[in-house]
Amino acid sequence: MGGLAVGYLPDRLGAASDFEFEWGGVAFVQRVWETQLPDGAWRVDLQVQAMRGEGLADLDALRAFLAEYHERGDDWKGEPYGEDGVAGEHEVARLLAPGLAVEVRDPFGRVGLHEVKATAASVVKAP
Repeated sequence: MGGLAVGYLPDRLGAASDFEFEWGGVAFVQRVWETQLPDGAWRVDLQVQAMRGEGLADLDALRAFLAEYHERGDDWKGEPYGEDGVAGEHEVARLLAPGLAVEVRDPFGRVGLHEVKATAASVVKAP
């Protein structure tokens, strides 16, 4: 997926869809798993997105980009996640190399932050 390999996914994910788009000078390749609810609406289970762009030069730049992208304000810092990442309430982002990052999100709390962290930790650059 976007030059990345995802080594772990939580159980019970719904149907997958892929999207490609650009925002703020960063190219995204995104896979979204959704489940249809009893009322007919669809709910996102998990999102994994590869992000490529010169503006993602280091962890501080990634953090600033995500704050703007998710409209969190300049004061959003997130919590450190390992040496290469940042974690929020429902997501983990990692800088895999300058200009290459991954973000794993659970926007509706369907799989939990533990599963988000496990998925994010499993992402590597594809051989």
